[in-house]
Amino acid sequence: MPKHRQEEKERPLKGEEQHPEEEPEDEPEDDPLPTPEELRSALGDQQERNIRLLAEMENARKRMQREKQDATRFAVERVITEFLGPLDHFENALGFTAEASEEIRNWAKGFEMILAQFKDVLAERGITPFTSEGTPFDPHLHEVIEMEETDRHAEGTVTREFVKGYKVGDRVLRPAKVKVAKRTLQEDESHQTDEEKSSLKESKHESEEK
Repeated sequence: MPKHRQEEKERPLKGEEQHPEEEPEDEPEDDPLPTPEELRSALGDQQERNIRLLAEMENARKRMQREKQDATRFAVERVITEFLGPLDHFENALGFTAEASEEIRNWAKGFEMILAQFKDVLAERGITPFTSEGTPFDPHLHEVIEMEETDRHAEGTVTREFVKGYKVGDRVLRPAKVKVAKRTLQEDESHQTDEEKSSLKESKHESEEK
């Protein structure tokens, strides 16, 4: 057989490629299965995380509910506080009917009944007025409008109530506007100690020498 025919037989056919022998890849080793103790530990950790998450969600729900209730209560109280002003004027106007004629007094009785109904509605909501005149001044209950020098009342006593104060439960809804007694100049001097009087005399004497 001619030599060139033998080479054609040994040459690979078109489309066929010779590949070097591939070595088999190493198969990955399977991870060992977790032990029962590891499974129990992982389950306990997951349960603990779930419980914490549920507790956080419950606290967030309660907080949002409380904030919503507070916002609603503050809005209602703000409206009621604004309503108290006209109610004061209404009550003050009816206070002058005692000096009016009998016809006006009879006419005012209907408005007095309406005023009483307003107060009943407030009382049902836990909103009640408190008395200030004759009581010691309390910065949580009173707003000082005027100071009065007097020896008829102890210092710090509320001598007059200009605007009535209101509470809702134990909280102050509106402080009372009041006049408060303070000691007169003579009382201040009488309450001075001997040391204070001596100090004042020395200061006066030094100023005269200068």
